[in-house]
Amino acid sequence: MRLLLGLIAPLMLSSCAVGPDYQRPASTVPAEFKELKGWMPARPRDHEIPDTWWSLFKDPYLNGLEQQVNVSNQSIAQAEAQFRQAQTLVKTAQAAFSPTVSASASANRFRAASGQNLVVSGVRNLFGGLLSVAWEPDLWGKMRRQLESSENNAQASAATLQALKLSTQALLAQNYFQLRAADAQIKLLGSTFASYEKNLNIIQNRYNAGVIAKADVVQAQTQLASTRAQAIDLGVQRAQLEHAIALLVGKAPAQLTIAPAPLNTLVPAIPLDIPSQLLERRPDIAAAERLAAAANAQIGVAKAAYYPRLNLAVTDGTQANTLANLFMTATNYWALGPAALALPLFDGGLRSSQLASAKDTFAANVAAYRQTVLNGFKEVEDYLAALRILEQEAGVQDSAVALARKSVELTTNQYNAGTVSYVNVVTAQTTALVNEETAVNLQGQRLIAAIQLVKALGGGWDAKDLPSAGNIGGKIQWPQFLPVPP
Repeated sequence: MRLLLGLIAPLMLSSCAVGPDYQRPASTVPAEFKELKGWMPARPRDHEIPDTWWSLFKDPYLNGLEQQVNVSNQSIAQAEAQFRQAQTLVKTAQAAFSPTVSASASANRFRAASGQNLVVSGVRNLFGGLLSVAWEPDLWGKMRRQLESSENNAQASAATLQALKLSTQALLAQNYFQLRAADAQIKLLGSTFASYEKNLNIIQNRYNAGVIAKADVVQAQTQLASTRAQAIDLGVQRAQLEHAIALLVGKAPAQLTIAPAPLNTLVPAIPLDIPSQLLERRPDIAAAERLAAAANAQIGVAKAAYYPRLNLAVTDGTQANTLANLFMTATNYWALGPAALALPLFDGGLRSSQLASAKDTFAANVAAYRQTVLNGFKEVEDYLAALRILEQEAGVQDSAVALARKSVELTTNQYNAGTVSYVNVVTAQTTALVNEETAVNLQGQRLIAAIQLVKALGGGWDAKDLPSAGNIGGKIQWPQFLPVPP
């Protein structure tokens, strides 16, 4: 073995890893966010978005729901198992660097053929034991490139896991605020229904006194029934949102009941970084970049197939005709080899096809990475614009609500004075209700846009949180090296 190592050491020291070394693909990065121009919201710059980014909304009930996502959500549990599988593949690639050691034992009882000139005739016993070591030196870096690819794939899996966590957390927050918006609308319709019911009683009394026509009563009844129907319809939407939230926290719908509550949450100030930081903040971008790195390493694996493969073997064994003599020095034998150097001369274009496929896969992954980067900037711009425009719209809508309420008051007074018909009152009341519903919807839309902006910025994650290539395989468990299943 010492002789074998002495022969191979110079080869290992002079060996190289064929294939291109990875460089992060260039991508288009703007100098600033376009939609920030003309809009400077109060945003703290002394800190980044926290890991528990949902705490920015200061809703204790939402905080409690979000804490259950990483623990109970089954999609996240599936992604965690897939990440552990990727870690196992790293260990598989690391194992290729080690020699393979095997042991065998044999027992044979036989009778020599008659009629032959043998030193020993008759029935014989033969016992044997064998220890063999086989090793393939990584002369051209095939194993190193495969390990590099596996490590990059594992890092991509880790980033994908974080992207799924962020997406699930954001979806939970969106569903939660949509549910609270439904609560606010149901409460609005309930108070409106009570007001309409009071109006109906007044109109009914006036009709009974012969002051107004039956048509006014029917119009008031129609308005009351329509408002009640809207409230009932919102109950379907609220129930579905509650069921969706239960699923996200890993529960059956029957296990979660969310009591109605007002929509009092304000749109928080969201810290913003310069655009170039987005490449480090979004886990989906990090995953796409790591997949490109893994594909680049596979080019080296495919190139290494063009070079000779060297396989080395050493055996040490013993044979004896009795078990008592099996481990005596006189019965020992050894063999250095076979040492095999193999180079395929003709394969019908297989290696060329595999190399071309590896290069095309890398090109596709680079394009996917660049598209993910562009999509990231688009999403940030979308939600910056949404927050800016919705804030302006909410200000105008608040004015519209106030004017609609004033219109109802004036029109009701005119109806009581007999100068307008009840149709005018119904029209004013309907307009007021629509404007108040729009105001509630706008508040929900602004909160959802804030959530989507946080998600587009990557939440509280950073690429430096990824495990390094050397540690991505996890800790080595020595029982894994034992010849017994764990």
